[in-house]
Amino acid sequence: MKTWHMVIDIERCHDCNDCFLADKDEFVENDFPPYSAAQPWHGHRWMNIERGERGQYPIVQTRYLPKPCQHCDAAPCLTEDGAVYKRPDGLVIIDPVKAVGRREIVDSCPYGVIYWNEEKQLAQKCTGCAHLIDAGWTETRCSQVCPTGAIRVVLAEEQEMARLAEAEDLKVYLPELSSRPRVYYKNLYRWTHAFVAGNVAFKDSDECAEGATAVVEHEGQKLGEAVVNNYGDFLIDRLEPGRTYALTVSAPGYRPETREAAVGEDSLTLETVFLEKD
Repeated sequence: MKTWHMVIDIERCHDCNDCFLADKDEFVENDFPPYSAAQPWHGHRWMNIERGERGQYPIVQTRYLPKPCQHCDAAPCLTEDGAVYKRPDGLVIIDPVKAVGRREIVDSCPYGVIYWNEEKQLAQKCTGCAHLIDAGWTETRCSQVCPTGAIRVVLAEEQEMARLAEAEDLKVYLPELSSRPRVYYKNLYRWTHAFVAGNVAFKDSDECAEGATAVVEHEGQKLGEAVVNNYGDFLIDRLEPGRTYALTVSAPGYRPETREAAVGEDSLTLETVFLEKD
């Protein structure tokens, strides 16, 4: 049986919030029984976008994490009485009748994507546009409007999805929760990992060291390599934050320069590395 999955490419997300607005357009003041009651005007972000930065001046990257309900196969929010249940196609639904007054459902989500509707006394979240899927749609409202193609819906059998995840290096967010999400992320390293970046120049000429090589190692193991560009910049990504690395920069005819690179949660941009002639 084909089931519902979502793939979100973090590298393509520009924080335009079209997905958020489409969600509001669909669900505010609209009831879609038996899947959802109307979303309130304020306070809910069924498609939320978290924001952050990596690095320091002058090499800084912005990053965005679109975060809807993960529609987990082992969702902690599921209840025995069906107030929160999982459909055969993989979508997790909060029953808008059975869940009334059940505020504990909000706190059951480790991803923080369930919201409380004070007026209706109801926990609410992304439904995966179940009412549209039932009507034959192959897109959700958020994937339909995304201008960069950062969000796409995949209706596929589990083995097919597993092959796609391997081929595109898709990851789930916070796998340590063991909730088995059905939302996959491409380029998730931009949110979970860090980089070492910097500028390199030749000391004798004060020119950019284009073509020089930067190598990052940890405990003797090479983890990344980059070639310095024509602006003198390099960037080595996909590093675990909270570690200290050894950075070595070298170029033919110049003495290698090694620096200690203590990488925090937000990556590290080093001061200019000057290479001296042999």
